[in-house]
Amino acid sequence: MSSSNHGESAKVADSLTYKDAGVDIDAGSELVRRIAKMAPGIGGFGGLFPLGDSYLVAGTDGVGTKLKLAFETGIHETIGIDLVAMSVNDIITSGAKPLFFLDYFATSYLDVDLAEKVIKGIVDGCHQSDCTLLGGETAEMPDFYADGEYDLSGFAVGIVKKDSVIDGRNIIVGDVLIGLPSSGVHSNGFSLVRRVLAQSGLSLKDPLPNESVTLGEALMAPTVIYVKQVLDLISKGGVKGIAHITGGGFTDNIPRVFPKGLGAVIFKDSWVVPTVFKWIQEAGKIEDAEMRRTFNMGIGMVLVVSEEAALRILGDGYGTNMAYRIGKVVNGEGVSYQ
Repeated sequence: MSSSNHGESAKVADSLTYKDAGVDIDAGSELVRRIAKMAPGIGGFGGLFPLGDSYLVAGTDGVGTKLKLAFETGIHETIGIDLVAMSVNDIITSGAKPLFFLDYFATSYLDVDLAEKVIKGIVDGCHQSDCTLLGGETAEMPDFYADGEYDLSGFAVGIVKKDSVIDGRNIIVGDVLIGLPSSGVHSNGFSLVRRVLAQSGLSLKDPLPNESVTLGEALMAPTVIYVKQVLDLISKGGVKGIAHITGGGFTDNIPRVFPKGLGAVIFKDSWVVPTVFKWIQEAGKIEDAEMRRTFNMGIGMVLVVSEEAALRILGDGYGTNMAYRIGKVVNGEGVSYQ
């Protein structure tokens, strides 16, 4: 994750947390707990609705304050990919193939050219997901948003046979955690990113240290859509659980797929952490634990698989450019790092 020096410097008074930036993950978890009392079954990555011998699997999401960076950089062509990714990546954790997608675009004044750019990204995301953009809503609400700004929401529905649902119930001690690389920050943690950026004194036009792209370009890299890769891996057998690494990072998302009493050990040096995360941690003086609970750290999707499946996926058992062996299932709940 980082050198021990980073861990020491993160303890100074001006270190940043996600809560400092205005996002309280614990409050969000508490709300989900309360909603689950009113609507039992809520809390998974996707919601399952029985339909004959199958389940429809539905998910909804937005792209958060990554939109603020879109407004500042003028990069609107890819934010729609992020929108699609956040929902379809959730529903494939159940093994579902996405069927269709719906979007909601809201603004105070409809700039048709700008909206077209955003919708083009949504169409691109649907193409990557092999699903249909079935419809949507464009809401023009004068005085509700600042000039030039808009908000987005997305809704995806997929399908999976009841006997093929991936729900984690067969996970056992010794199973392997396979990590699929992310493109960067994806679409979570941007309230903290923006606070770090302000504290750093740099602008989105400045280069990302040690890289050939600007900070704006690195941060606006579209979220990876894992649909085709994950469904291909599922078809080969041995996949027992899948976690989409979004808000909450490894710490909160991986345990969501485990049976009670099981946890994970993550091998910290088993993949290359992208430069953008190293910059965020250093510029914000952020502790390792906070980074792991806020960002994906370079791994956007985690599959829990049998040892045999891991060997098949990875070939020789070591990381490739497509997947990494990043950990294992152990007795005891929670996520630890070694």
